[in-house]
Amino acid sequence: MGPIDYVVVEFPGSRMTGEGFPLLVDLVDRGLIRILDLLFVRKEEDGSVVGMEIADLTGDGLLDLAVFEGASSGLLGQDDIEEAGGALGAGNSAAILVYENLWAAPFATALRRGGAQLVASGRIPVPAVLAALDETDDVRPPGA
Repeated sequence: MGPIDYVVVEFPGSRMTGEGFPLLVDLVDRGLIRILDLLFVRKEEDGSVVGMEIADLTGDGLLDLAVFEGASSGLLGQDDIEEAGGALGAGNSAAILVYENLWAAPFATALRRGGAQLVASGRIPVPAVLAALDETDDVRPPGA
């Protein structure tokens, strides 16, 4: 099994354009990831968090993510949903996505066979990477 990751993507004002959905489907079709859980939630004005059905999220009359309907491994619990909801602004919606990195499974298996163990893991936020790269550019001599 490959590493399992999750993302929570907020949609301000609950406006979902659907622009990223075909890319998600492509990642699955190419065998790079496997969707374990996909859940949509909305944070109400009173702060409560409610689930949303996978349906016509963009309002164009098409079922945007029907291919993932029923994607539920049971990994997400109510506490996870509440925690994700805590990060949302009132009136906003979010997708909670739990996925397996299939591309990494053969690599991880080979390492384990060789006796290796994963001792740390993490993710560097994109804004931190961009800031570090900008800082590096600022300290380079002209013409370098």
